[in-house]
Amino acid sequence: MDIKKLKENLADFLKDTKFELYEVEYKKTKKENILRIFVDSLEDMTMDLVVEATNLINPYIDELDPVEGEYLLEVSSAGAEKELRSKAAVAKAVGHYVYLETYEQKLEGKLLSFDGEYLVIITGKNQQVKIDYIDVNLIRLAIKF
Repeated sequence: MDIKKLKENLADFLKDTKFELYEVEYKKTKKENILRIFVDSLEDMTMDLVVEATNLINPYIDELDPVEGEYLLEVSSAGAEKELRSKAAVAKAVGHYVYLETYEQKLEGKLLSFDGEYLVIITGKNQQVKIDYIDVNLIRLAIKF
């Protein structure tokens, strides 16, 4: 099974759970083959939720048997600084601290609003910046230090 088909199957499998598929990677190394599945949740991801996701996904992957030969299955969180890859992901991030890049600027700040077209961020200098979503090259969650 190719990775694209596996992603489709996993996304469909997870749609009625508290988890959503973020990414799938398959790496072949000299020592082992690794199938990594990154998940996200509507709740804050904790180790307990990663274990729960692993227990949910593992039997499904065994049934699908998507990889020829032996491999190691890793289920992980999408991460604290995950990239926000869709408008829906950006909308869910309203109220959170983000890092954003356009061709002209790099910003960090709290995402105040997103109406599907424009984002409003309040920067560390307490300045509100309005950015057209079409101008965003990268937006991800960020950790404020």
